[in-house]
Amino acid sequence: MACSRKSAPSDFGKTAEEFVYKTLSFSPVTASGQGLHKYNGQDFDRDLDDISSRAIQKQRDYYIDLHKRMEAMDKNALTPEDRADYDIVDTQIGLALFDLDIAQSWRHSPQSYVELLGSALFNPFVLEYAAKPERYQSIIARLQKTPDFMRTAQRQLFAVPPIWAQVAKEENDGNIDLIDKTLRAGVPAEEKQAFDDAAAAAIASLKEFNLFLENDLPHRGPPNADRRLGAEHYAAKFKLSLATDRTPDQVLDDAQTRLKQVRAEMLQLSLPLHKTMFPDHGDHAELQGVTRENKVIREVLDRIAEKHSTPASYMDDARKDLDEARNFVRAKNLLTLPQASNLQVIPTPEFERGIYGVGGFNPAPVLEPKLGAFFWITPIPADWPKSRIESKLREYNIYNLQLLVIHEAMPGHYVQFEIANDVQPAARRVLRALYGNGAYEEGWAQYVTQVMLDEGYLDHSPELRLTLLKQELRVDANAIIDILMQTNRMTDAQAMDLMENSTFQEHEEAVAKLQRVKLSSAQLPMYFVGWRDWLRLRELEKQIQGASFNLHDFHDRALKEGAVPVPVLARLLTGKGF
Repeated sequence: MACSRKSAPSDFGKTAEEFVYKTLSFSPVTASGQGLHKYNGQDFDRDLDDISSRAIQKQRDYYIDLHKRMEAMDKNALTPEDRADYDIVDTQIGLALFDLDIAQSWRHSPQSYVELLGSALFNPFVLEYAAKPERYQSIIARLQKTPDFMRTAQRQLFAVPPIWAQVAKEENDGNIDLIDKTLRAGVPAEEKQAFDDAAAAAIASLKEFNLFLENDLPHRGPPNADRRLGAEHYAAKFKLSLATDRTPDQVLDDAQTRLKQVRAEMLQLSLPLHKTMFPDHGDHAELQGVTRENKVIREVLDRIAEKHSTPASYMDDARKDLDEARNFVRAKNLLTLPQASNLQVIPTPEFERGIYGVGGFNPAPVLEPKLGAFFWITPIPADWPKSRIESKLREYNIYNLQLLVIHEAMPGHYVQFEIANDVQPAARRVLRALYGNGAYEEGWAQYVTQVMLDEGYLDHSPELRLTLLKQELRVDANAIIDILMQTNRMTDAQAMDLMENSTFQEHEEAVAKLQRVKLSSAQLPMYFVGWRDWLRLRELEKQIQGASFNLHDFHDRALKEGAVPVPVLARLLTGKGF
């Protein structure tokens, strides 16, 4: 019986490049935002995505065809770098088909349409890839297409969870404000009439969409639709998203074990701080086990939380922390910092605040890396009640704000993305930036935050270390909650209890995280899996290098590969892998 033989691809790079530009062409908004303005005669800057059923089927057909072509290749005959790219493309095909066929976000996720439109209008406003009048012409062209875009979204949507519709409405209100206030205030005089006309029709369609979300959508599909993936589908997405061979329950066991270990470390660190902070009462030695841990640690954390910014100083304090972190990285020579100075600290766009309740990082466009990279800080709304404002500020006190800056910007996500901009050849750089592994990216930010403290940031402040351990508890909880909730093994009340009582999170933080776990899946465990894998990789390098191991060189070599899965990175750096 004859058997088919796989071919050894002579130039897999062409397949990877085709994948990059073909998938970018599916989303003009993404392409334009990443610096691809025109392609095959199409002007991406002026287009919105085609979200029709026919376009979705076209995408599906492409992924299936590419999957067949990839299966016919002998991946083991590839060079190590090409094999890494093969793994990335293969994983992205799986994720795309999972979303199109199983998760079906195009049917169930109104916030995805709202956020896409927000990006379409916001990117040409903040990214200075052309003169302002030209960029506003693109904004106007997209505004003109907004009514049809929103009507198509309405036709597609079915069986939407109430929390998804609620967040979509809140973010859609942000889009209305973006058009009516931010964009309108900056329109060049010569474009004002065209803008006003396009904006009027666009805003009317967005208000109509809000009414649809409130009145019509709840009757499409079963009431209180639940989009938890369930054990089988979650396991499939987990493997694809994290690019790991570990199962959700293996990660769950690790996270639950680590949570107990971290709490024990926190107690030992808290006891001397407690003695100093509360000289008039003892260390609760009369209590036992978890009860004592909770009492001592909570009292110390509550005292630490009293040192925080004000709503007015919050943003400026983050900028000062950024300068301090940059100076420390240079002084300790932890890695080679990028030469660019294109990082801007700005308020999180309103249409993104549903998922970015605290802040986030938006890198420079892959194809125009010299343009702006943005560290988002989500402002505290002035109309919040005082108790809610205080809860947010206590959670992001002066120490936790420092950790946020390290994680998102310096030397976390910003530095990682900037260094990845030098990956060669260009097609590989674009592939690994657009479709970088989330566990690599989030793991790096968590790992390097630990490195900063291990190297003496803020003079080995015990308050800062305790805050980092609290953050590690949050990382552990992120994995636990996502795995258990997506597999229908945890209630909202149990999740809140874990966050507030076992991991010492402020109520406002826990509420925001509960919303986030309902808006996403297999994203929150990336922090835990990636962090642990970066530490494993460093230990592997130490074993191989021995006395010649150098932390600066290890960081530089690892970051210069771009965001490949950490197990793949281990293979590239050591030739062995885990």
